[in-house]
Amino acid sequence: MALKAVSIWGYSKASPPQLGVGLANSHPTLIWNQRYDFDKCRRWECCCLGVSAQRATTAVEDDEPNVPPLVQSSGAADSVHQNESKGFHKDINQLPKPLTTIDISSSSSSDGSKVRVAYQGLPGAYSEDAALKAYPKCETVPCDNFESAFKAVELWLVDKAVLPIENSVAGSIHRNYELLLRHRLHIVGEVQLRVNHCLLGLPGVRKEDLKVVVSHPQALDQCEKMLNDLGVVKIGARDTADAAQTVASNCARDTGAIASSRAAKVYGLDILTERIQDDDENITRFLVLARDPIIPGTDKPHKTSVVFSLEEGPGVLFKALAVFAMRDINLSKIESCPLKQRPLRVVDDSNQGNSCRYFDYLFYIDIEASMAEPRAQYALGQLQEFARFLRVLGCYPMDTVL
Repeated sequence: MALKAVSIWGYSKASPPQLGVGLANSHPTLIWNQRYDFDKCRRWECCCLGVSAQRATTAVEDDEPNVPPLVQSSGAADSVHQNESKGFHKDINQLPKPLTTIDISSSSSSDGSKVRVAYQGLPGAYSEDAALKAYPKCETVPCDNFESAFKAVELWLVDKAVLPIENSVAGSIHRNYELLLRHRLHIVGEVQLRVNHCLLGLPGVRKEDLKVVVSHPQALDQCEKMLNDLGVVKIGARDTADAAQTVASNCARDTGAIASSRAAKVYGLDILTERIQDDDENITRFLVLARDPIIPGTDKPHKTSVVFSLEEGPGVLFKALAVFAMRDINLSKIESCPLKQRPLRVVDDSNQGNSCRYFDYLFYIDIEASMAEPRAQYALGQLQEFARFLRVLGCYPMDTVL
């Protein structure tokens, strides 16, 4: 049983940027609703399709037709007649009680014992470590790429997805920002994971015996100093777990891999050296995505992620960000990306008699406030005065533990 009374923010003065998502309402007012009726219908239809598909493929032992017996004993008939004469006398204490916010937060099982979580990569990837940090007892489901993880959640194959969004050394992962707009998933949490790059090799191999090291290109760059000291040849791989699997399957004693310590356990490799990254403070931030948003609270620090675009004009971005500053709301992140479907905006200069071309941007921001706080609601209400497009990607508790 899921509680659907969750508020969704969305705004658009014109048709949203052609990214496959956005709110299709063209009325220039801020939308604060419980759910769209058509969204309910679509979600109900999705649930019905999922249940029908499951019954079509899975045999259920208790799924037998409820056919009354042709012959009843006199005792059974008397019992039925007696119950009918008495009417409905079921103990009301045995009836299910309505869910409350406390029930939902407690039933979500903080250890994730019944949660299936998708991630990009192979077993032993850092994304799997992040999923296990968020839900220690969850069932992890590897996916080939980021979009496959998004689709796995949308198709009800998994409950959640954990995907990287930025790294303290390599920067933001713009592909996942784009996918957040293309898909209708909600951010329900974040995970900050400290990266510990390890040099792995076959059992009995020393790091001095290595001539080749395989890993993801970013991992190779982040461990450049150590690899240069070894004088090895660097070969790129799809991800760090794939590199560990390659070394284990090829049984090449002169080849090592840079991956996590968990990857060493998964593929039976030895850890030759730990913490070989050039920067010790190497932290990756992951987002937890789900089909439904969570109920925002104020009992713990929350973040709210928003994406919007602005009208052209002097000081428009300053005015947009000022709505948070005047309410003492801190911005922990701001990211701008050109619109891929409409990257350039043509502006006529009547004084000079020519036209100028400017990039059209989407702005992603993270504010340290909960949507349950009036100040956050008022700030977004004022932001719609400057925004051509506005969408709240999610409101979720902050991860304060590394």
